[in-house]
Amino acid sequence: METTLTHLLYFALINMAIVLLGYILLKRKMVLLSWLMMIVTIYGVYYIFQHDHPILKMLAIIATTFTAMKVIAATEGYKNGPAVLTFIQWLAFAIGWAGMRTQLFEKLGKPPLPNAWPIIRFGISRIIAGGLMILLARYITMLHLNAIVMHIIVSVLLLIGFSLLLHFGMLGVSAGMWRLSGVNTYPLFRSPAKATSLTEFWSKRWNIAFSEMTSQTIFRPLKNKIGAPAALMLAFAFSGLLHELSLSVPVNHGYGLPMLYFVIQGTLVLLERVLNNNPVKFLQHKVVAHTWTLFWVIAPAPLLFHIEFIKQVVWPLAGLMY
Repeated sequence: METTLTHLLYFALINMAIVLLGYILLKRKMVLLSWLMMIVTIYGVYYIFQHDHPILKMLAIIATTFTAMKVIAATEGYKNGPAVLTFIQWLAFAIGWAGMRTQLFEKLGKPPLPNAWPIIRFGISRIIAGGLMILLARYITMLHLNAIVMHIIVSVLLLIGFSLLLHFGMLGVSAGMWRLSGVNTYPLFRSPAKATSLTEFWSKRWNIAFSEMTSQTIFRPLKNKIGAPAALMLAFAFSGLLHELSLSVPVNHGYGLPMLYFVIQGTLVLLERVLNNNPVKFLQHKVVAHTWTLFWVIAPAPLLFHIEFIKQVVWPLAGLMY
């Protein structure tokens, strides 16, 4: 217990240093040093937590990676213009918001924006729904079902439940709360089941923070140098790398599988562009487009949420033994 508390203290100090140093790098527009700081701090956190429980290791790596990427995204965002963000506004953005558009927090302290409470209520409803799905998963483990069937059902319920709880719930409440302070925040997960293409799914509906991050730090800086298709594939590969850090490294298994998932997604996004330029244009049929999108998001998902991650992280997070 004492060792864990010491590791958490080191983690807090590292992330505090990222935030404080990040503001200096932002003001001085030092993009390369921002990348270097991310690499060094992620390795430092991994080294500190390498013998801790996979859940603790995962959370520490994710939090540090996200904080460091905020510095890079902000530095890139202000690279060609004045960095007018105050230190208080920077702290609110770096610590209190999951999105990557720093400029939104230039309005912090302004009058409340509309639709804050509907967003908050939506988030609360998803927190409740996610909690109920996790409880349902726990109940199903008590039934006398075939072991394989039970493991599949419970794992799916837990993944959906935790996503509702965090992605649609807590992050939704956060978006609404910041709107009460004048910041034009928004839900970062926008009805992903309505997507009619993988392009729409990944850029406009699922984890907008991640798409903002890869767009600002990878795609935009590279597209004029190596071309949009290559920059897009590198952006998806970078997403794969970050998911390797958060899903494979904590459990020390499944290396390469999250990367493969995102390489598949990037390849299919490029394929969509070719198909949409083809005279057949079958993806313009709404039902076909929905089916295409959901199939390619879900079918390869076991590559992303591989078995060891399910065993060592997802089930234990719900207080269950796999």
